[in-house]
Amino acid sequence: MWCIGTITGEYLANLEDVLDLHQRPPEADVVWLCFDERPCQLLDHVLTPLPPKPNATQKEHQEYARKGVCNVLLAYNLDTGQRHLQGTATKTKADYAQFMAWLVETHYSEAAKIKLVQDNHSTHTYGASYENLPLETARTLRHQLEFHYTPKHGSWLNMAEIEFAALARQCLDRRIGSQQALEQEALVWEARLNEATTKVNWSFTTEKARAKLKNRYVEVTEITAKTKVSDH
Repeated sequence: MWCIGTITGEYLANLEDVLDLHQRPPEADVVWLCFDERPCQLLDHVLTPLPPKPNATQKEHQEYARKGVCNVLLAYNLDTGQRHLQGTATKTKADYAQFMAWLVETHYSEAAKIKLVQDNHSTHTYGASYENLPLETARTLRHQLEFHYTPKHGSWLNMAEIEFAALARQCLDRRIGSQQALEQEALVWEARLNEATTKVNWSFTTEKARAKLKNRYVEVTEITAKTKVSDH
């Protein structure tokens, strides 16, 4: 179920910007990515699970030990279906900036422009690079990266959210007790899907949004019209 929230002109502008990006044709030397990050709770077993019997699932004790939280950062390439992820102990501007620097240098150093869809979290800024990376690196990222923000409560527009749902369902649906183990498991998942070039089948377009949210569009345009009248 979508969580749409309050729709304003700014919401619609960001919504259409992201949807237009999802629909665009491939462009030479331009990379199109969706990025997101999320915390993952680390849980370990108190007692060693019993090995499963034939045709049965593994048995584990209901008690578990909390081992803290780590953060997973993930970028998804809309054209190639490739995923790039890392695990960190924290979720800070420094973690974000270092991930972006690694992403560009390792995978997309030759791209003239990288158009990146992400939410408007306070750490997701160009300033994060200037505050945490060498000046020339930050300047390069500023010119190479082009940010496109999802609207508030519009994370459902971000394909990286779909990737995280798949990661949680296919890989992280069990107890994992350390950041290292979680990252290793996630990287195996990444490699498997990248090799298969599994891609998100996105079908929601700007035209469909205008039809689906027709009444919301009318409300916004009516407010604009009334404002113009009151100004005269």
